[in-house]
Amino acid sequence: MKIVSVYNNFFKNNMFMKMLLIFSMISIVTIITLSYIIFLSVSDSTIRRELAIQKAAMESVDRYIHQQYESVQNMVRDMHQNEALSANISYLMSHTYADYVQHLTNGYYANQDDYSADVLKHFQNIMDRNADIHQLMLYSAERQDMSMFSPNKQFKKLDTSAAHSYIPDVMAMETPNISAPNYWIRKEINEWSPDLYAIRVPINNTQTLRNLGQFLVFFDSAGIGNALDSYESNFKGEIVVLSAKGNVLFDSSSNYYGKKYPYVEVADSLFDQTEMDSMKKEKNMYVNKFVSADQGYVIVATVPVEEMAEAYAGIRNTIISISIISTLFAVLVPAFFIINFAKRTRRIIRFTQKVKYGNLSARIDDTRDDELGQISHSFNDMLDELNLYIERVYKAEIKQKETELVALQARINPHFLYNTLEVIRMRAISQGARDVGEMIYSLSVLFKSLVQQKKNYTLKDEMEACRLYLELFRIRYKDIFTYTIQLDPVHNQHPVVKLSLQPIIENYVVHGIQTERSDNKLSIVVEEIGDVLQVEVRDNGKGIDPARLAEIREELDRPEESGQMFGLRSVHSRLRYLYGPEFGMTIESSLGEGTLIRVRYPHTEGTGV
Repeated sequence: MKIVSVYNNFFKNNMFMKMLLIFSMISIVTIITLSYIIFLSVSDSTIRRELAIQKAAMESVDRYIHQQYESVQNMVRDMHQNEALSANISYLMSHTYADYVQHLTNGYYANQDDYSADVLKHFQNIMDRNADIHQLMLYSAERQDMSMFSPNKQFKKLDTSAAHSYIPDVMAMETPNISAPNYWIRKEINEWSPDLYAIRVPINNTQTLRNLGQFLVFFDSAGIGNALDSYESNFKGEIVVLSAKGNVLFDSSSNYYGKKYPYVEVADSLFDQTEMDSMKKEKNMYVNKFVSADQGYVIVATVPVEEMAEAYAGIRNTIISISIISTLFAVLVPAFFIINFAKRTRRIIRFTQKVKYGNLSARIDDTRDDELGQISHSFNDMLDELNLYIERVYKAEIKQKETELVALQARINPHFLYNTLEVIRMRAISQGARDVGEMIYSLSVLFKSLVQQKKNYTLKDEMEACRLYLELFRIRYKDIFTYTIQLDPVHNQHPVVKLSLQPIIENYVVHGIQTERSDNKLSIVVEEIGDVLQVEVRDNGKGIDPARLAEIREELDRPEESGQMFGLRSVHSRLRYLYGPEFGMTIESSLGEGTLIRVRYPHTEGTGV
């Protein structure tokens, strides 16, 4: 019903409004459609750029893991190349640790290389060179025991026979080269840290190629994060490395260690792929996957849709802003011309109504030469001819009636004063005195704000009063005085005492400004300090003599009224009375350099006066 009512009142019998409505709807739909298409294109480009960065980060992780795998392969290769070391490793794997020590003591080895052939020292050197290694282990298939080497130079030889554990079965199974540490191995060595991954390589006899056992290395997953350092500032989302069984080997967010990864089913379904898969959107997430089938792991990178949206939020806001501005321009500019034509048309219609009711002296004031102007001129000429005809026919003398001037006595009220000031302002502007017009306008609004009674008087109202007052003197001292006001919109509705800042501004204008200088400046800064809202009024004026400053401070703190410094004392007294002695006004000044006045309000609910 409201829509019908609006249509009947504004559009039904108004041709110009119909034209404006149709044109506006076409313009708005066109701009919105184009903006949406541009947004889709830009957002898609942004998403692809972010996903490209993410893919580069995934490739960096893959290279790092391959490097670690190659380093383990090189360790085994070095063992085989050093005959003495290889013999000692074989001896350690096939004998007890006591026999191995006796073997070394008796001198049954030959040190033919530049490094020691002692197995313990060799592995300790490896761990010293690679800080990411958490533990090294040698499993002997013949003895079914395990030799464990730790970075803290601890060595243990554990019995892992089938009678004691399931490790022989685990070692006999075909598993990927890179995987999560096996549960039974963790249990045997009592290592439960979740952020570890294992690389496993078989050890064979160099002569007979018979399998002697397995070489197992546990790496700290935190080392994989180092591969992402160069992408830290641009990378979005998180990267997870999963084993063939879905175990988390690395998590950049550290949220999924020891847990089931929510996208593991998706990763499993793609394990037969060996290249970067196309981006997919799963559960409000953008998901990228990279599968290394030969090494037995998959890299999954995810970005929440909300986080990805932040990447193009600025562009989206820009497009929205441009769309709004374009819409306003496309609607308001034609509206200006259409409304102007509508006003001229209505003026002609009102004129015909006047003539209809006998006002033959009416004329249309339109000096333009377009179609509406020609119609107006034709009506005026027609009325001139009609008046001459009436005068010629009746030959009557038109008598003017005396107009009784009734002197209406009315009291002067603020509304009358505002209207009077507005008339004076418009007169000044019409005479070319725009600065006088601006001053009268500022004075009118300032006076209105001072006499207007508001239930809730806020800091925004007080700042507006200060701005209007300063604007008067900015116009008065055009090129020698400037001012700045810094007010965070969050403090706009904070209740304050009325006229608690304007007297301070007035005090500067009366006593502090130096008309012989060209750089007079006053600044107002509002800041929140704990439970206090502080307003700083700083100027570079004349300053105050130290002796006079002491008198002013004494006068402000005097309990009795002395009749001096009414403005400043009024502000200080009201603040202390309403909020307590810790609030009010403080003054600092240096002669010749300027004055700083701080006004402190409580940052709590209060009542503006």
